[in-house]
Amino acid sequence: MSNLDRQATPSVCGGRGFVVAEPVRELLTPRRVPLGESTEVRRLLPNLGRRMVGAWAFVDHYGPDDIADEPGMQVPPHPHMGLQTVSWLHDGEVLHRDSLGSLKTVRPRELGLMTSGRAISHSEESPKPHARFLHGAQLWVALPDAHRHVEPHFQHHTDLPTVTAPGLTATVILGELDGAASPGTTYTPIVGADLTLAEGAETRLPLDPDFEYAVLSMSGEAEVDGVPVLPGSMLYLGCGRTELPLRALSDAGLMLLGGEPFEEEIVMFWNFIARSGEEIAQARKDWEEGSRFGAVKGYDGARLSAPELPTTPLKPRGRVR
Repeated sequence: MSNLDRQATPSVCGGRGFVVAEPVRELLTPRRVPLGESTEVRRLLPNLGRRMVGAWAFVDHYGPDDIADEPGMQVPPHPHMGLQTVSWLHDGEVLHRDSLGSLKTVRPRELGLMTSGRAISHSEESPKPHARFLHGAQLWVALPDAHRHVEPHFQHHTDLPTVTAPGLTATVILGELDGAASPGTTYTPIVGADLTLAEGAETRLPLDPDFEYAVLSMSGEAEVDGVPVLPGSMLYLGCGRTELPLRALSDAGLMLLGGEPFEEEIVMFWNFIARSGEEIAQARKDWEEGSRFGAVKGYDGARLSAPELPTTPLKPRGRVR
């Protein structure tokens, strides 16, 4: 999915100076962002004061939206570099096309994982015809310097491992949870899991104390470590946890995101992750000139143009804590 913000500005993220090395309960509220004609997303990352969780650098939650009489998701061809996109649905379907020639329909609880590496472009749209409801999350994972120029590729996994406990089913999207490992390719120690809780369930999820974590609420009412987390909000949990108490006040859906703190500082602008403003400027130029990122074939519409870069240079960040 694209960042369609036409007033996008470069931001510096990552680095251990922003990591909270102990357990915390930091509730993040989303920023509402229009995406195409009929979809609005709730952007949780990057967030004011909280830019990343492990290598997770971008989190959008959308829906559930009734799109029976709407076009649904319509994201024209756009570029990516230096990251992986993770498409995750609870309702509906998304048709993925990319400049490698991939053409896949991603459905609920299936993993659509695109590794942009050095350069790729893709589009995302609701198929015609499509299901009535659309509900899901779109996430980015920053690639470490050693792997950020890998050859681009797309993976579609329909059979993912699960971890179960009374009242809980956890589908492992990326990385490993309680001994169950996703088939999705990763480049840093990371975990992403979809948690389905039955009303009244109380359980404790095992965690890695070296990871930092956050939990995104997708649906229902649940308490995470005693904190009510409503749909469309995310609770940042810091590091140093060996388990996470969960309690469902109704049937609920959550996403657990975590990973080793991302040590490198990165520069994010629009749909690019790089290491300097100069790299960002070159990527924007390459996209506008039609080189490097390839072409998406089959999408009915024009590709996105890149927003203008600000004239002021990047400034060093202040510390959050």
